[in-house]
Amino acid sequence: MKKIILSLCLVLFVSSAYAGSCPMMAKNIDDKIKKAQELRDQGMDAHKAGDHAKSEKLLNEALALFKS
Repeated sequence: MKKIILSLCLVLFVSSAYAGSCPMMAKNIDDKIKKAQELRDQGMDAHKAGDHAKSEKLLNEALALFKS
């Protein structure tokens, strides 16, 4: 009985310790979205200017942010 209670307490406390990382993970996602949007805008500007090599490079960088 003591082992069951001890195991239950351990599981409850360990899972609540990881709950604090959610805001950090959300901020990391927000930062990547912001950077990807900037790269996308720069890539589309390069495309409109006729610099397709630079456009592809910037857009691929934006895509790579979501692969890491």
